[in-house]
Amino acid sequence: MKCGHGNLGYGKANNLVIPELASDFHLVMNPDVEVAEDAIGAALRSFGAHPEVGLVAPAVFGAGGERQYLCKRYPSLWVLFLRGFAPRFLHGLFRRSLDAYEMRDAIADRYVARVPLASGCFMAVRTALFRQLGGFDPGYFMYFEDYDLSVRLARECQLAYEPAVRIVHRGGDAAGKGAQHILWFARSAGRFFSRHGWKVV
Repeated sequence: MKCGHGNLGYGKANNLVIPELASDFHLVMNPDVEVAEDAIGAALRSFGAHPEVGLVAPAVFGAGGERQYLCKRYPSLWVLFLRGFAPRFLHGLFRRSLDAYEMRDAIADRYVARVPLASGCFMAVRTALFRQLGGFDPGYFMYFEDYDLSVRLARECQLAYEPAVRIVHRGGDAAGKGAQHILWFARSAGRFFSRHGWKVV
């Protein structure tokens, strides 16, 4: 167990374990996640069935059983603004864009290959790939480190959504956590887009 480093940020803290990994697969998981009894087994079976896949993303539900759409398509600045800061009435006007970003047309009870972006709340990855890429980019303190890793992984392998891997997630909502989180979000967004390409609308 690594300790005594202070708050390094999500990605950098997760990277501390890389030199000690001796596994075929590695799981990155938030402390606010509850894992279904067979979730890990389902992830391993999915890796076995799909050798081209380097990351398995789960089916995610909230505490009340509602589905969360944490697999994403590449974001635009406009969609991120709508989700984080726009009044709720605007969401209805731009529902098509928001739903497309959240992959609501694809994420359900069927396997989906080639997911563009996966959430860092639960990432099952092949250890060799995770090590090869150096894990998360330590330049992100919080937010977008999972998107950055997803983009880099997608150059090497497929990312897949596996509905048999089920979790409950109780986190999210950066805009509702206060000014410091908004600042971290904005800085990380700038780093992500400057490295991987800007999309305005």
